[in-house]
Order: sequence, then structure tokens, then C-alpha cells
Amino acid sequence: MHLKFYKYQGTGNDFVIIDNLLGNVNLNQEQIAFLCNRKFGVGADGLMLLEKSNNYDFEMKYFNANGIIGSMCGNGGRCIVQFAHDIDLIHNHAMFLAYDGVHEATIDTNGLVALEMSDVSVFSKIDDLTCELNTGSPHFVKFISDISVINVSEEGKAIRYGENYKQDGINVNFVCVKNNTLHIRTYERGVEDETLSCGTGVTAAAISSVNLGLINLNSLPVIVHTQGGDLEVSFEFIEGKFTNVVLTGPASKTFKGEIKL
Repeated sequence: MHLKFYKYQGTGNDFVIIDNLLGNVNLNQEQIAFLCNRKFGVGADGLMLLEKSNNYDFEMKYFNANGIIGSMCGNGGRCIVQFAHDIDLIHNHAMFLAYDGVHEATIDTNGLVALEMSDVSVFSKIDDLTCELNTGSPHFVKFISDISVINVSEEGKAIRYGENYKQDGINVNFVCVKNNTLHIRTYERGVEDETLSCGTGVTAAAISSVNLGLINLNSLPVIVHTQGGDLEVSFEFIEGKFTNVVLTGPASKTFKGEIKL
């Protein structure tokens, strides 16, 4: 079959997006992995289907680059909102269903997409600079002095496939704080390599920086520099949980095309 697709990116985190409002696109794991393959397919960190929802503007179905259905993707969520806008499904506001529940998003006049993320009420501190939390996807966050010298693919893989996480996997983030700004590099499960940006990872790093006392809660929003660009994270800490969590940044179409499967 000939498949029409769109390619979007949010701070270098790139995705194949398919309009499946009619419900006539059914892809298997092998086909999704092929489409995400950078040598033989379109090339992407993940693939999303935009599907009809009876109660919301649309449903987002996200698949990792290996073809396996994934958990929430923050940059993917921002990109699919921009896509929904570009095909005139929404104007500048969306309520949509994703893996981890309902999300609200807005697009401002500068084209920045602000996406409301899941609340975080469980925070596991491993030591003063390391923790685990789930921001729609599970994350391991480690603060270090210099992220430029670390081998993210090698060290991230060792943690992701380590004894504590090998069954379900975990995303691994290495973060440093400079002048009240976070700098982050992420190893993503499903991609099984470093990506230029990870929205749920950025969110996890921002929340962790406040919870570990590395960034002051009054300094919000937290500015996070990824290798693909800057993102902002804002939130409130109310009654023991991080709530009203919002991830904001750019999302844009890079190209569209057709491919034979």
C-alpha cells in the first residue's frame, strides 16, 4: 500500500505522523520499525497515529522506533497538537487522549506548544543527585557536573538494561545545572540510543531539580537546554505532589510524503 505521512520535530525529537481519523491504517510492528528506520525508511524517533475520539478532539497513539507501542511522549504530544492544528482539526486549543490519560494543550501566537503533562506524586530518591519518577514514561535522572564528556549511549544502556530495570526498561537522563538552567542528554528506551531531546525526560529533570533542591521552586519556569533546543517546564507543588505540569516549546512540520509498504 501507499502510505501518506507527515514528518514533525520538536527540539530535534522527530516523528512520523499519520492521519488515521478514518481508521483505515493498520500497521504492524515490523512496518512501524521500517518507517522509523533512518537507513531504509522515513527515519524517526517514533511514530504516531492521530485517531478519532468520541469524547475529545483526537486520540494520540504513540509507537517507539522499534515498532512497539510506547508510553507518553512529551515532544510527540506537542508535535501531534501542531499537526492537528495544521490539518484544521483544532484551532489553538486541544483536549486529547494519550497512553497516560487526557491532556490539554495550547498553541500561542509565536507557535510554541504548551502541553499539560501528568501529575507526579511518586518520587523515589536514590541519593542526593539521583532519582526515579514517572512523568507519563518512567525516568532515571542523574545530576552530574559535565554532560559533554559522558558516553550517553553506553552509560544509559548499562542502566536501562541493568538488574533493576531490564524487565520493563527505563529512560535515562544525565543532567547538569548551570546558572539556574538545566542541560540534559537522554538515552531513550524504544529508540535504544541517545536522542536530541525527550519531553518527558525534560519534565522529569525539571521536577527532580526542584525536589532535590538544585533549583528553587520560585525560579519557575525551569529552562532546559537539550541538544535540539530549549524547552520550559512549569509546575506547582501542592499537597505532596507536582501538579499543573506544563511542557512548552516549538514543534514544526519538516516535510510530508508517501511511501510504499
